[in-house]
Amino acid sequence: MMDALVFVLAGAFATATPLLLAALGELVVEKSGVLNLSVEGMMALSAAIAFMVTLQTGSHLVGFVAGGLSGALLATVFAVLVLGFMANQVAAGLAVGILGLGLSGLLGRSFEGATLTGLGKIALPGLSDIPVLGRILFTQDIVVYGAIAATALVAWFLYRTKAGLTLRVIGENPGTAHALGMRPVGVRFLAILFGGVMAGFAGAYASTVLTPLWSQDMIAGRGWIAVALVVFGTWRPGRVAVGAYLFGAVSLLGLALQAMGIGIPAQIMTCLPYVLTIVVLVAISADKVRIRLNAPAALGESYRPAS
Repeated sequence: MMDALVFVLAGAFATATPLLLAALGELVVEKSGVLNLSVEGMMALSAAIAFMVTLQTGSHLVGFVAGGLSGALLATVFAVLVLGFMANQVAAGLAVGILGLGLSGLLGRSFEGATLTGLGKIALPGLSDIPVLGRILFTQDIVVYGAIAATALVAWFLYRTKAGLTLRVIGENPGTAHALGMRPVGVRFLAILFGGVMAGFAGAYASTVLTPLWSQDMIAGRGWIAVALVVFGTWRPGRVAVGAYLFGAVSLLGLALQAMGIGIPAQIMTCLPYVLTIVVLVAISADKVRIRLNAPAALGESYRPAS
């Protein structure tokens, strides 16, 4: 029983890492007032390119850099559409996402079934020897620790820095922000670029570390879950992280139950995380006060300075 629990909780950190990385990027984008629905495509394209680069170079670091650049490139396309041509953010996001998925399938076709060596776990000296908690919290790969640090950094940036305040003001009212001397278009572009890089890192982790075996459609809806996690966490980094780890734990629950000899159909356990996400989102959406207090007021609204 205890081994199964440790397996679920320890594995949840790795399973949740691509979700958390992508969700943190989307959180910053949405705080600027832009809704980016192309996260799934960004993750898919970055996963393919990171896998190919890592396979050819043998370096996970180079693969992650390539994945981040791929996400940034697709994010630039999205930014040009919504900021330059004032395209509808929902339509542009879906179109760019489909583009990313298509390119991922095209580029990854010849690598179907190829494998990589994943990253090794890092046992933090002293802490990893703590009974139970040491195996869960302090024996993870470096990207898991990086995602936790990124959560703290994003929270610090948004609520403790002048640049974060500027971003939030633009997300609330870009017209007023422009009148105060801020640059809504430039800030939104940088936010979108950051979101693309984070989605790129998320895709790279999914294909080169979490499941270092290339297969078509390996992202499998993680980008959409990342977008949903932003709402799940009511646009707060800490809550987004809690939601990501909860989803990661539920994703592994089926394997743990099977190991314990509990005969629940695998199909039900596979669907459970998505059902849970829907239920929670419906419950949160029903709380109009919380949504109004936390959601950026100008989310999804295009803006172009009058002069």
